[in-house]
Amino acid sequence: MIDDLIEIAKEAGEIVREGYGQTFKVEFKTGDNNLVTEIDKKSEHKIIDFIQKKYPSHSILAEERGELKNDSEYLWVIDPLDGTTNFAHGLPIFSVSIGLQKNGNTIAGVVYDVMRNIIYSAEENAGAFANDKKIKVSQSDSISKSLLVTGFPYNVKENPEKAFERFEVMTRNSRAVRRLGSAAIDFCYVAEGVFEGFWEVHLQPWDICAGKLLVEEAGGLVTDFNGSRIEIFSKRILASNKLVHTEMIEMLNIG
Repeated sequence: MIDDLIEIAKEAGEIVREGYGQTFKVEFKTGDNNLVTEIDKKSEHKIIDFIQKKYPSHSILAEERGELKNDSEYLWVIDPLDGTTNFAHGLPIFSVSIGLQKNGNTIAGVVYDVMRNIIYSAEENAGAFANDKKIKVSQSDSISKSLLVTGFPYNVKENPEKAFERFEVMTRNSRAVRRLGSAAIDFCYVAEGVFEGFWEVHLQPWDICAGKLLVEEAGGLVTDFNGSRIEIFSKRILASNKLVHTEMIEMLNIG
């Protein structure tokens, strides 16, 4: 099925690429910093249409349409445009993310880094790839030598779960911290060894599903902030190259 995920991610990505820099309608979901564009909706429609034609019995969980539930062991988890704020402002860091679960376990995932034209893909127990090149997490074993990445939730002004304090701790102890604006790409860059670690709170299933598998298949680790196992509905996400995981847990648990 990985070929199907790659195919439709590319087709949806083409819609996103063609819309980039053009005039499009923007709506607001929960506030001025939570956007959705007509391009998000067009991309999602393309993906859902593909799934419903080829796999009509499968269930779907999509960012804009919500849950389309069938009596199926398969669930497609879709983010048609991860990084909408970047897209709307002309910042070329955004992606299409598609994960496929079987009985609650993610078995395949694809993230299309649209403007770099890179397909990140992974299947359970088969490794992770950037286009056709196998990727692995970095081998840095110290936070002080690590480049990290994070993101803030839409209600960041309320400082949920001490987001600013955690950002400060990580910034003071690492080589640097970046904030790219696409959680799916953040996961991919950990998988590829660009970043040693990524943490964020209040992510959604479509932000997590494909990226989590990519990190794990590249040799990394994804847990809660306390090191416990997570699933796609978890709200505190820590992904790393494994080697700095314990150190990151210690720094994130600031009380």
